[in-house]
Amino acid sequence: MKSHILGYPRIGVQRELKWALEQYWAGQIDQPSLLQVGAELRLRHWQAQADAGLDFVSVGDFAWYDQVLNHSLMFGVISRRFGSGRDLDTYFRMARGRAPCGCDAAANDMTKWFDTNYHYLVPELADEQVFSLDATDLLAQIREAQQAGFNAKPVLIGPLTYLWLAVHRTEKGASEGKLALLPHLLDTYGELLALIKQQGIEWLQIDEPILALDLPQSWKSAFELAYNRLNSAGLNVLLATYFGPLGDNLGLTCQLPTAGLHVDLVRGPEQLDALIDRLPVYKVLSLGLVNGRNVWRTDLRSQLALLQSLPANLKQRVWVSASCSLLHSPMDVSAEHKWPAQQKNWFAFARQKLDEIVWLSRAAQGQLDTEALVASDAAISDRARSGFVHNPAVQAALQGIQAADARREQPYAQRAVAQHKRFNLPLLPTTTIGSFPQTKQIRAARKAYKEGVLDQAGYAQAMRAEIAHVIRVQQSLGLDVLVHGEAERNDMVEYFGEQLEGYLFSQQGWVQSYGSRCVKPPIIAGDISRPVPMTVQWAQYAQSLSLKPVKGMLTGPITMLCWSFPRDDISREQQALQIALALRAEVQDLEAAGIGMIQVDEPAIREGLPLRRADWPQYLRWAVQAFKLSTCVVADHTQIHTHMCYSEFNDIIQAIADLDADVITIETSRSNMELLSAFERFAYPNEIGPGVYDIHSPVVPDEKWMGNLLETAARAIPLRRLWVNPDCGLKTRGWPETEAALRAMVNAAHHLRQRVQAGAEKALPEPA
Repeated sequence: MKSHILGYPRIGVQRELKWALEQYWAGQIDQPSLLQVGAELRLRHWQAQADAGLDFVSVGDFAWYDQVLNHSLMFGVISRRFGSGRDLDTYFRMARGRAPCGCDAAANDMTKWFDTNYHYLVPELADEQVFSLDATDLLAQIREAQQAGFNAKPVLIGPLTYLWLAVHRTEKGASEGKLALLPHLLDTYGELLALIKQQGIEWLQIDEPILALDLPQSWKSAFELAYNRLNSAGLNVLLATYFGPLGDNLGLTCQLPTAGLHVDLVRGPEQLDALIDRLPVYKVLSLGLVNGRNVWRTDLRSQLALLQSLPANLKQRVWVSASCSLLHSPMDVSAEHKWPAQQKNWFAFARQKLDEIVWLSRAAQGQLDTEALVASDAAISDRARSGFVHNPAVQAALQGIQAADARREQPYAQRAVAQHKRFNLPLLPTTTIGSFPQTKQIRAARKAYKEGVLDQAGYAQAMRAEIAHVIRVQQSLGLDVLVHGEAERNDMVEYFGEQLEGYLFSQQGWVQSYGSRCVKPPIIAGDISRPVPMTVQWAQYAQSLSLKPVKGMLTGPITMLCWSFPRDDISREQQALQIALALRAEVQDLEAAGIGMIQVDEPAIREGLPLRRADWPQYLRWAVQAFKLSTCVVADHTQIHTHMCYSEFNDIIQAIADLDADVITIETSRSNMELLSAFERFAYPNEIGPGVYDIHSPVVPDEKWMGNLLETAARAIPLRRLWVNPDCGLKTRGWPETEAALRAMVNAAHHLRQRVQAGAEKALPEPA
């Protein structure tokens, strides 16, 4: 009974990869220095896996920015605008539009990896795509691991998943056309597998997570073609699925000619009996028993009982693993020096999950370590007593929710009249999404305050000074609707979690979101309530500095849930509604304080959608309810905004309309306004601001570029309902590029506004 993992976090306990990447991009270190950091991290992470006792170490899961982008570079899926090179700087230009050498170019589109908060770079397939292999980097990493004495198990994204995730621009989104490219792609995979075999590899892991999705029959048939072709390479292939049960793909998957199959028994425990019945007698079955996406300690007793209950003829072919790659877990709970030992015992981060996997494997074989089992039982029992604190007032509030609590007094058409009268905004109003650059000075003040060096009064003064600066800049740029800049916020979820009862916080619980961007999700550990107002003082102060409207800024309940580590003892729905009630009180207080526009961001609403369509209605019902419960407490003349980014909205557009936000802002610039088509076909009824420049790239777009995107948007959305804004918040950008980009954005809006007012204003539609 072997033990292994599907992948390991790459950022380092102290985010060493993040710092090295950002230094390299800034020209502060050279490429050899960056490469050295990567080599040291890989070696350290392989050593951790070996020290824990795993039978394999995962190789190929390391990426400088994203594992899907790794494959694009390896297979030559590089758009012409990036040139013909396949070096590291080409890779970074594809990821972020800029690298230390080479010309700036529009970065590849970026979107969510299935239902996680990890972002991948979308492969761009040409009409006559030619795949060509350059596996230099992967083969070098395999040799690194072997020379260090490790038993390497390389990891690849499977050909069907790679094609599924790619965009075929010339096909206008039609997935069937991508399958025409499969034979050529399989030739390239065949070359790659032959090279891997030459390295003396025993097992190769190929990830096909799309097997947890609803697949068209043509794609199911393509799996048979693909894996019959790849089987000829003569390698032991472990086909890895995760993020959900196989469902109607189970029979197909079991019969594919691979030596092994990995399944996610955390997300799909109900599939085990069918797997036992359908799995061929020659095939290894890898069981994902440890949750790769949450931080709570595994119930070792129950998972050991599952292993012990397996049929005798299967036990010899069972491997033990985590449900999915540990990329989605923080690195090491032992780095949490401020947590008491008792509290630490509740959790297992990536390093501790290695120990859990190995223990389950060994215990199931009779090498029982009773001390580990007793510790696990004690930790889970203690968590049940001391963690997950129940608040009777919160429970009573949940019971008291009425249908009217999630409904505005009047429909949008009537509200729009009141809001337009109150704010008197110009055509094509300009705004930003919320955050402005988090400078070294801001971070230093926050750190000094947390460490007690700066008192509360000094910290408040520093934040007010930053707010005043942000307001001055926005007014000088000519923005129509302002924000306070969020200088006081470390993270859009963590900041609110710190002020709500029911959350716990780590110090080093970082998880990669994309590239060098890491987040530190808070942990929901009890019933959620809001003891005092969280944002009112900052919003009030900002509004006092300008006659223009200043938006109040909140993170919505679904994003608060999805970007936290949730409880595992109650449903996600219950947790979302608890958060919604806490935010509802904050919205009420903001309105009472004179804040006329309140933005409740929900970038994670699409991310939280179940992978199977049959499960969508239930989720969308309570997700929409939670958002509306948060926002529907305000008067008609108070304008509710929301923001969503880097997700496909086409298939949930009705649910987005059901949110009934007065204004929605969305990410569209990386996809050249393609996402806007959903809002056009559906005739989205409220106001909308499609982002006209990509804030995740350091490249400052010119006015003409943004003007063209704005004109594209104006052909889909009536001008009276069209806003102008960036794709997302500006927290990660520097001030010079921020001011330059916003100035160009405002100018683009002004020029289109002037053209319209000069010639076609009478033809414009009135608000819906």
